[in-house]
Order: sequence, then structure tokens, then C-alpha cells
Amino acid sequence: MTVLRVEGLAKHFGGLMVLKDVSFDVKAGQKLAMIGPNGAGKTTLLNMIGGQLSVTGGHIFLEDRDITKLSPDRRLHLGVGRSFQINNLFFELSILDNILLALHGAERRHLRMFQRLERRTKMLEEAEHKLELVGLANKRHELLQVQSYGDQRLVELLCAFSGKPKIVLLDEPSAGLPTAEAAAFANVIRRLAGDTTVLFCAHDMDLVFNLADEIMVLYFGEIMTKGSPKAVSADPKVQEIYLGSDESC
Repeated sequence: MTVLRVEGLAKHFGGLMVLKDVSFDVKAGQKLAMIGPNGAGKTTLLNMIGGQLSVTGGHIFLEDRDITKLSPDRRLHLGVGRSFQINNLFFELSILDNILLALHGAERRHLRMFQRLERRTKMLEEAEHKLELVGLANKRHELLQVQSYGDQRLVELLCAFSGKPKIVLLDEPSAGLPTAEAAAFANVIRRLAGDTTVLFCAHDMDLVFNLADEIMVLYFGEIMTKGSPKAVSADPKVQEIYLGSDESC
């Protein structure tokens, strides 16, 4: 089953064309990576799918529903999770409170001061379970602002996977991490994702090739190729413009 379908997507900023006629789909449970040199349009594409940027042309479908003009919060409620390259968190709150807020935000219901105790208990159990998955349960009551950057990135991931998303968009999930921590992120994401569909952008080739089922290469706002990691890595054009260079995502 197709979870995400993008048809003829385009984005212009004035006279600057960033994306041109981009079309692809992502199947249920698939882990699709986007790579390409600086300025290829990867983050712009994620922002358009997440609703942070409007489209110039084309359509975005979540399963069979056209979400092209929906707001980011409506997309979140429909099942589009998102993390950002720069942590987008509540640093003055505890780790646990950040996860609880993400769980609340993923629900269709509005926040209520008075809720059934059973519902609040289930949400707390879910939050604590997620923290156990990434080894942060013992820090759950500590303020996020005093945690290491690596732990903050873990919380960003947990928030993205909160609720029951149909697809999660990850922008440079291992950005800024030391090599040793970045190497473990593929396993962390795989553990959190399970059978959840993931579309991510990364310049970390170890992460890309350890996590992705398929790789899509963007170049000057267009899809150059899309295929298995083995096929993409063997493509001479890809090697020339990206894999064999020192450019970052």
C-alpha cells in the first residue's frame, strides 16, 4: 500500500526554482532516504510534505487523501510525524513533559484540563515506554536544557514518532553528533520506527545505507534516480555528483 504519493511537485521562490516536477511514492513500512548535494531541494521537499512550506505546483497525497493545502497540525493529526535538523523542543521542560506534549499534539482532541484518569495513565505509560526504548527513562524528570546534544536529538526523534504516525519525516536526524553516536542512530531509528514508514534526508552515508530500503537522489531540484542502495551506490552519475565528493546534504 502507498502511504505517501507526490505528483508533479514544484517550488519557486520568486524567480528561483528549487523543485521541478518531482513525483514519487513511499510504500507502507518503507525507509526511503533522500541524498544530494547542497541546494538540491531535500529540506524544501520535506517542508512541503510536512506543511511548513506551500507548494507552487503539484499535489501531495497521504494514502488517498489530498493534503496539499492542509496546515501542519492537520497533517500531524492525520499521521504525518516530523523532526527538524535543529531541535524543535521545549528546553525549559523535563524530558518526560516534552514527550507528553508531543503525544497530546498528535491527538485529534484538543488539550483538556480535566481528562479521564485512564487516558492520562495510558499516555504516561506510552511516554515512559518510549523513553525506555532509547535509554532515557532514568532521566525523564530532568530538564531537557541540561542534557547532552545527543540526548536532545533522541527526544526530538521520540516526539516525531509519538502517537501512531503513518509516516515520519526526518531532516538530518544525526546532524551534529560525534561519529560514535551517529553510528548508533540507524539502530535507534529502526527500533522506534518498527513498521512505520520513514522518509529522511541525511548526509551521513553510514546512516543512509544502514537504514534505507531505497535511496532517492535529488539534483538541481529534480529526481536523478531512485532505487536500492546497491543500485544507487553503483550509479556513475551519483558517484560523480555526490558519493565521491566532500559535499554535505
